[in-house]
Amino acid sequence: MKVGVLQFFSWPERRVPLPVVYERALARIDVMDRTGYDAVWLAEHHFSTYSVCPSVHLMGMHVAARTTQLRVGTAVTLAAFHHPLRIAEEVAMLDVLSGGRVNWGAGRGFDRTEYAAFDVADDESYPLFRENVAVVLDAWRHERLSFEGRFHRFEGVEVLPKPVQQPHPPTWLAASSPEAVEWSASQGHSILMDPHASHSEIARKRALWQSTLEAAGFSSAGRDIPMARLVAVAPTTAEAEEVARRGASWMIGSYANPAKRAVVRGDVTEAGRPGAQADPVQRYVDDVIVWGTPTSVVDQLGELAETMPLDYLLAAPLSHQSFELLTDEVLPKVA
Repeated sequence: MKVGVLQFFSWPERRVPLPVVYERALARIDVMDRTGYDAVWLAEHHFSTYSVCPSVHLMGMHVAARTTQLRVGTAVTLAAFHHPLRIAEEVAMLDVLSGGRVNWGAGRGFDRTEYAAFDVADDESYPLFRENVAVVLDAWRHERLSFEGRFHRFEGVEVLPKPVQQPHPPTWLAASSPEAVEWSASQGHSILMDPHASHSEIARKRALWQSTLEAAGFSSAGRDIPMARLVAVAPTTAEAEEVARRGASWMIGSYANPAKRAVVRGDVTEAGRPGAQADPVQRYVDDVIVWGTPTSVVDQLGELAETMPLDYLLAAPLSHQSFELLTDEVLPKVA
């Protein structure tokens, strides 16, 4: 099993100066670089203390400069909020300066606050996101870019630099709804799977992706499908459950709140679906978070490897101790 970390830059209650948040996260990334993790995946968010990282490309450059082995992923570049040529240039430059260590993940986003601030209409977000991804990939694949779409038109633009990885960095699209999963698969794209759906939902969407991909004439062989899972690890079961509950409460209050979701063509994860379980914290504890002692977590991951199937864990540790135990006692037994 490959293991990466979905790295947030959370600032709960602004308890410490923001530079301390970055220092702690970067120190954790230094550990990842020397302990066998595949990649750190940087999460882009705006206008929220849930994660203060408005530029995953800028943060990625800093991470690349202080690491040597770790791949640098974006989870995700919010492609509807940026000009696609800027994305193509910045990610390619990151790939060049990192020595070809970039994993590019792109997503549409869902936060109403972000849509409003960036002046992106709900009904245009899907087509804009998809067109921007197409522009980025075409810019990398061709010496000069000629493109005509609904939102952009380019004629003979030489987009530089080109990535080191050819024809381009490995690419994933974040896909939460069945519609998004099906569209991504129909276009031959690999997907990133979200940390808020239940284990059973992830398994169903993974199967839907594979069947749709193969029906469209593409092969799933050799592809990594990172599945983001919230992880709480502690010396005792009771301590781990408490970490899981605290993490779920923070998640619901600051991120997975249905009021924040831009409902576009039904693209809502289970966490934001009307009629979801009455106690959302309990839902996370029962069905979403991988939690327990190190031995228990190893066993749970082994079971998920069989049932999902989970072959790339994109772990989001819910405490620093969770990260330490994941690194020292879980990673050596599953990776």
